[in-house]
Amino acid sequence: MLGACAIAGTSAQNTSKLTATKANEYGLIYTLPLTSFRVTLAAEKTVKKPGEFCQYAKKYLNAEPILAPSTSWSLIDAVIEQKAYPDESERYLVTLKNGNGAFVTVSNENFPIALNDEKYQWSMPEIDLPEAEPAEPTILELPVARQAVTPEMIQSKSSAKRAELAAAKIYELRNMRSEIISGQAEAMPSDGAAMQLALDQITAQEDALTAMFLGTVQTSVEVRTYSVAIPEDGAPERSVLARLSVLHGLVSADDLSGAPIYVTVSPQTRGKLPVNEKGEVKTFPKGGVAYRIPGTGSVSVSYDGETMASGTYGIAQYGVVFGLDPGLFTSRKSPSYLHFNPLTGAVRELGTIGE
Repeated sequence: MLGACAIAGTSAQNTSKLTATKANEYGLIYTLPLTSFRVTLAAEKTVKKPGEFCQYAKKYLNAEPILAPSTSWSLIDAVIEQKAYPDESERYLVTLKNGNGAFVTVSNENFPIALNDEKYQWSMPEIDLPEAEPAEPTILELPVARQAVTPEMIQSKSSAKRAELAAAKIYELRNMRSEIISGQAEAMPSDGAAMQLALDQITAQEDALTAMFLGTVQTSVEVRTYSVAIPEDGAPERSVLARLSVLHGLVSADDLSGAPIYVTVSPQTRGKLPVNEKGEVKTFPKGGVAYRIPGTGSVSVSYDGETMASGTYGIAQYGVVFGLDPGLFTSRKSPSYLHFNPLTGAVRELGTIGE
């Protein structure tokens, strides 16, 4: 069954070097990985509030205002990351005797990284993840909103009169801006910096007064990350990853107050054991260095009929395990090296040291 749950971020991966020596009876132990995924979702919250003078917006500004408060959510991004976890059923002891200190480097989860190549470094592909963004104060929540209000507006008890005074102030500010830019103001700023400061203050006050007519729009971004496991039977499966609620944003998959966000995992190819010249499946070498021949699968995230993210990946669960002759890595004259893919256990490169 494909599972999904919220998870936290992981720390950077460390590596360790394990050397085949007499002390450990020339045995090196590592664990092949299984594939999993993380999906990071970003939902944007939009809060709209009408201004104090919304009913006068058409009359004085010839503009359509926000007439009623509202809150809405939209899914704006989804990012898929491939991860791995130990396959406890595929834990191997490899004996590399007769070599000159054959060794393997492993991850902090004991996944094999390289054999006989300490310089090889494997790192996760760089992925840009969405970031949470808190709601910024609206213009009407800033000090400039109080600065824009005239004494006459404060003293008036009539909303219609206050709207008329606010509109007059808007047009006065626009005229002031025009005079400063054209150099016709009675008291021109002393230099360019002072002019910019004056223009910024005029713009801020105009924006505040305009918001009293048109209303405000405030946005924020919520980000959550979920883990996705490959179905045990390897069959295609679509599951509800999370839901998007009109009132609460991202909620759990079983919260029916929200619309479903689906994740789909589908196999595309299956790993196959190698065959000899006669087409017969090869036998696992005695004491072989185990590796995975993975299959491939697609992972996609969809919401409201739209695909938000998708990709094709090597997947360990769709593959098979085979082995390389350990003698390749213990030769005194020309020992081999091996690079693994720690996400699937696959062979990335096999070569001879010194070539």
